[in-house]
Amino acid sequence: MRIELTYDRLGSRLRTIGNVKIDYDRLGSRASRVGSWPCDYDMLGSRLRRVGPYELSYDRLGSRISSVGAWPCEYDMLGARLRRIGPYELTADHLGSRVRTIGHLALEYDRLGSRACAVHLPPEVAGLSAHDVFVIFLVHHVVEQARQHAARS
Repeated sequence: MRIELTYDRLGSRLRTIGNVKIDYDRLGSRASRVGSWPCDYDMLGSRLRRVGPYELSYDRLGSRISSVGAWPCEYDMLGARLRRIGPYELTADHLGSRVRTIGHLALEYDRLGSRACAVHLPPEVAGLSAHDVFVIFLVHHVVEQARQHAARS
């Protein structure tokens, strides 16, 4: 089964994951809701702290997500790329620039290869679970944060 990911007109903000809508704040820079789940940020508004029932914890420096609820997060040897969120293992292409799989979900990219346009489910899976939607959103969020950080550097 193929589940579409849609973006706004400029192509910069993820708007839907299948039939789950993502809303943004008035400035349009931060997600405010993922479906029915509100998104909460720290006092400075820079770090995502919670999406619905999922609370995010950060490492000592506050730059990397260390856990999502009871799920630990694992990174590569250099600590730059997220490799696992609880039961969801993430794999990347050979250059490591694009996430290819999130657990049992395979990502498809647009023609330019810059953004995920669909998620493919295995034949035995009927649809996306709430956990799947959340993890897709979180991986997209982490990738976008890394891309923005690299652009500033």
